[in-house]
Amino acid sequence: MSAETPAAPSLPTRWRLQFRAWRGTRPFWAGVLVMIGGVPIMYFPYAHLTIGQLTIRMATTAGAGSLIIGVLLVVLGISLWFQKHVRTFAGTAAILLGLVSLPVSNFGGFIVGFVLALVGGALAIAWAPGVAESTKYGEPEGDGTDAAPAGSEPALPVYAEAGDGTDPAAQPGGLNMSKSNEPYEPNDLSGTSPVNGANGRHSAG
Repeated sequence: MSAETPAAPSLPTRWRLQFRAWRGTRPFWAGVLVMIGGVPIMYFPYAHLTIGQLTIRMATTAGAGSLIIGVLLVVLGISLWFQKHVRTFAGTAAILLGLVSLPVSNFGGFIVGFVLALVGGALAIAWAPGVAESTKYGEPEGDGTDAAPAGSEPALPVYAEAGDGTDPAAQPGGLNMSKSNEPYEPNDLSGTSPVNGANGRHSAG
């Protein structure tokens, strides 16, 4: 194998690159936050805290409602991963479920699940699929350079085309723009020159 041949990436590297490409085509972090937000909402109503000989039960009468809210948030988070076209509905539903969990599930899982559900739902609504660079900014014309085609002469200004370097306004058939306040009289072919003081409209005879 020559020194110029790049080495093939290892299997973990290929998996990492594939996961990065998969993650970039969907609201990944929104789904993560929504799923994590559902865990404390459905856990705390069924948990109890033991401090020495003292047992504190955090269960409420709305334990079943908290479980349903938590499970729905987890399902919505998974849906954001695999059904990205429902991101607006899933994000709105996650925000509403987070608000409902405040009075139902120990103040939304002690505010932790409530905040995670709101942030994840907002990210899901705000997420939009990316656009390729070529279609985002448009395809450049030609090869993308501003250079003129080979063999073509650059267009010169009118005054630069005079061979002797004189101003074409000073030529007999030119237009003298220095006297812009005087009306322009076109040359008459009758034989009378405007230079001699005639207006050029008299007959040659």
